[in-house]
Amino acid sequence: MMLVFFSAEHMKQRNILIIKHGSLGDIAQASGAIQDIYEHHKNDQIHLLTTKPYFDLFKKNPFIHDVILDKRLPKFNLIYLYSLMRKIKKLKISKVYDLQNSSRTNFYKRILFPNSNLNVWSSSETTLPNDKTKEEFDKKSVLERFNHQMQTSEINTKHTMLPDFSWSCTDISKIKSEYKLEKYIVLFPFCSPHLTQKKWPYYNELIEKIKNHYNDEYKVVVAPGPNEIADSKEISALCVLDNGKALDISQLSSLIKESSFVIANDTGPAHMAAHLNSKGLTLFGSHTTAYKVSIERENFKAIQVTDLSKLTAQKVFEKLTNLLI
Repeated sequence: MMLVFFSAEHMKQRNILIIKHGSLGDIAQASGAIQDIYEHHKNDQIHLLTTKPYFDLFKKNPFIHDVILDKRLPKFNLIYLYSLMRKIKKLKISKVYDLQNSSRTNFYKRILFPNSNLNVWSSSETTLPNDKTKEEFDKKSVLERFNHQMQTSEINTKHTMLPDFSWSCTDISKIKSEYKLEKYIVLFPFCSPHLTQKKWPYYNELIEKIKNHYNDEYKVVVAPGPNEIADSKEISALCVLDNGKALDISQLSSLIKESSFVIANDTGPAHMAAHLNSKGLTLFGSHTTAYKVSIERENFKAIQVTDLSKLTAQKVFEKLTNLLI
């Protein structure tokens, strides 16, 4: 019998930190990279730094052992900054995977690990290809950039290019029973007030076409966010809430995953749908491209136009009927 001996250093469990502050769509996109990091560090403890809107969500992630809250107070709030950095330094982090890649996380790098390289801090900056400028590299899609960051960090990218956001789901049987939801199409006609160029204006016309064509085969529903409930009254669809309040992220994930089809503007729920492997369609104007944000998947497609106001309800409806098979 052959005996294999491991050194104390080899057996020692290390602390690994992932940083992902948001946003909702970005978290769905990063799910595959997080899973690959977890599988690479199977014997280590995975900590994740995030913000309040996603703190409880990440606690459900099976690839994260511990979630740390970052209040993201102003950088000049030295008391808070000292407290957060002290908490992280106490963990004696061996490796950081910065999946946020923001000016703020770069600021954290300078405080926590000044002069560190890829061996300690993995980010888009420390993994930038030698033959590319940041501007050139940023032309690649979100998932391609994650994939490069992971591979350059010697991570086997089995999941990075195919994120699975289904870990975020929960039981919504009571909600579905309340609204008698069996076969349904869920629409996301809303967008941030400062991003009105993402908003397609013909959802009510589309709803009329769906109802005329499918009769009662599918219910058409909307699931507004907390600040969209009032606006949902302008949409001719069933508004799904939980005791009068907007669904939380996990409930929304399940509503999307269990739907027959999703139609959405380029918003967080569209990215959730794409990476929940839902059938659906997202509508893009000239603000960005479907390629750049890595939103098209096997069951989830995009219509790209230069001007959303010129995209007719008939064209969207025809695409829906082709995909809803």
